[in-house]
Amino acid sequence: MLLVDSSVWVEVFRKPASVRLDRVVDFDDIVTCLPVVHEVLQGFRNEQAFQAAREAMYALPMIASPMSQHVFDTGIDLYRRARRAGYTVRSSVDCLIAACAIANSMPVLHKDRDFDLLAKISTLEARRI
Repeated sequence: MLLVDSSVWVEVFRKPASVRLDRVVDFDDIVTCLPVVHEVLQGFRNEQAFQAAREAMYALPMIASPMSQHVFDTGIDLYRRARRAGYTVRSSVDCLIAACAIANSMPVLHKDRDFDLLAKISTLEARRI
């Protein structure tokens, strides 16, 4: 199983797509979480594309739903540990996504430097695309 970050989905949904996810991972191994869905869907301008993407995202297996206080506490801890280590995480949502991955012992497939930083200060397994 692999948690695919919004940074990858943005490239998948781009016209033309700059990433072919099926060349990277078996689709049956992909999961998502609510913070990823949130980040992906907020970027759509076209209503028809938004509806198609929404249906596709919610069709994926969802981890950490509902999100527990433990996931939020882990996200907070990741952000604070990164800061103490001298790293600036640009998105606190990335900390929540990383916390979902850590809680479910799965790697994050990404195209976002925040996950590389978070992997340095935690047990997160980050796979850059």
